[in-house]
Amino acid sequence: MRRAVCPGSFDPVTLGHLDIIGRASLLYDEVVVAVGVNASKKRLFSFEERTEMLREVTAGYGNVTVDSFDGLIVDFCRQREVQVIVKGLRAISDFDYELQMAQMNHGLAGIETMFMTTNPLYSFLSSSLVKEVATYGGDVAGLVPEAVHRRLLERLPAPRPLAQP
Repeated sequence: MRRAVCPGSFDPVTLGHLDIIGRASLLYDEVVVAVGVNASKKRLFSFEERTEMLREVTAGYGNVTVDSFDGLIVDFCRQREVQVIVKGLRAISDFDYELQMAQMNHGLAGIETMFMTTNPLYSFLSSSLVKEVATYGGDVAGLVPEAVHRRLLERLPAPRPLAQP
């Protein structure tokens, strides 16, 4: 069985993430979306909330499951007999970082990394940008799944009116 993992923090999951997950699900028998726990980082959504949102928005894929990891992704892969890490690339700057990670992961455990270029519709999209725009009242409805959009609106305070000069 060909198995792959799509790791990330998914805070929150975006349509760009779902594009990569969906495309990977066409190439592999099973795709595990691995949500990083990493309690040291400040997140908008808790680990449990991110996992729940991912399960909800990937429910339509028959071969996608959601799990968690804390520590090295290669340890997660070895424990679950996953041979490939799938990563999305938006820009050349992503490649610089991800290449180093891929080489380290291969050196540590022989785990391969497959890079998928993002759909051009999502080339600018990141979870950080979604959170920032949403925090200031920008419309992110077309950037995240509806279930995630609802949670963003519930979680974030109403935007403050602009100060008048």
